Amino acid sequence: MSQDYYELLGVSRTASADDIKKAFRKLAMQHHPDRNPGDQEAEKKFKVANHAYDILKDPEKRAAYDRYGPAAFEGGAGPGGPQGQGFDFGSVFGDIFDEMFGGSGRGRGGRGDTRGQDLRFNLEITLEQAYSGTEATVRVPSSVSCEVCHGSGAAAGSKPQTCPTCQGRGRLRAQQGFFTVERACHACHGAGQIIDKPCRGCGGQGRVRRDKTLKVNIPAGVEDGTRIRLSGEGEAGARGGPAGDLYVFLSLRRHQLFEREGADVHCRVPISMVQVTLGGNIEVPTLDGKMARINIPAGTQGGHQFRLRGKGMPIVRSSQRGDMYIEINAETPTNLTSKQKELLKEFEKAGKTSPESDGFFSKVKEMFGG
Repeated sequence: MSQDYYELLGVSRTASADDIKKAFRKLAMQHHPDRNPGDQEAEKKFKVANHAYDILKDPEKRAAYDRYGPAAFEGGAGPGGPQGQGFDFGSVFGDIFDEMFGGSGRGRGGRGDTRGQDLRFNLEITLEQAYSGTEATVRVPSSVSCEVCHGSGAAAGSKPQTCPTCQGRGRLRAQQGFFTVERACHACHGAGQIIDKPCRGCGGQGRVRRDKTLKVNIPAGVEDGTRIRLSGEGEAGARGGPAGDLYVFLSLRRHQLFEREGADVHCRVPISMVQVTLGGNIEVPTLDGKMARINIPAGTQGGHQFRLRGKGMPIVRSSQRGDMYIEINAETPTNLTSKQKELLKEFEKAGKTSPESDGFFSKVKEMFGG
């Protein structure tokens, strides 16, 4: 197949896995053989789309394709290859059964799919906490395994029974034309077991609603939007199923003095006109809680930046650090007394002291002929 897999599915090379999945669903719905009986062209397009999706949905296969193109899979297209040798229509419909037949697709609602839901928690931290790293305590609304029945969902003295409808498989198969559709069992709702005497503590669910208090280790150098995964700390699975994961999304609170740009930190420091004119030393704060001394040369212009190496943010999983930039903001005097105004006028009369502005207006005079 010479056509680019991304073009074939109608997505860009930077498309997310979810976008690729949606694009394939759309094409599968359009060219599915059951919707186009006897249409060989539609069947061919369906097979080709499935082959492209089979490659791009797998991170490792996609990386190989991005690097080597179709040549990475020559000689071994496998059962899902575009030539259709050994092609199994039933193996690719899991995610589109809901849309086409109202079913619950392969891998959904089955006995093995009782895993608890993943949870998200948004946590705001300060720039200082991001600088040094910290351990935060979070309280998350969740569900935990029922302590009464230990997650089984059955009352004391009883236990779940194998579902007679699906024989414990949790799924039922039905013939749809020339291929087989697999759905969750309607009797046990995919659990594979039936509870005659539900636990009073959880109503047969095997889990109860309860807040969880967890400690989250936040490494030094984290950035705004960083995601931390706590495996198994999401919602408990139904009837003893595995728990989901908890994802903690970090956001950095706006700082009153510092502004972060990647690993570098910027600080705008106002100083008086006299200080920038005559020069001198100033002390500025840093994120480690200490003060740094900066020598201001005489005649320093406003907006000039001084660089403090290694005083920026740590870089996660690295011994390196960013830099800190101190920008000088020369303040114009306000609320002057009469005496101060007179002194400034005398200072101005004493001689030219602003070479940049003098040069600018000299050029203006030349431009407009004096």
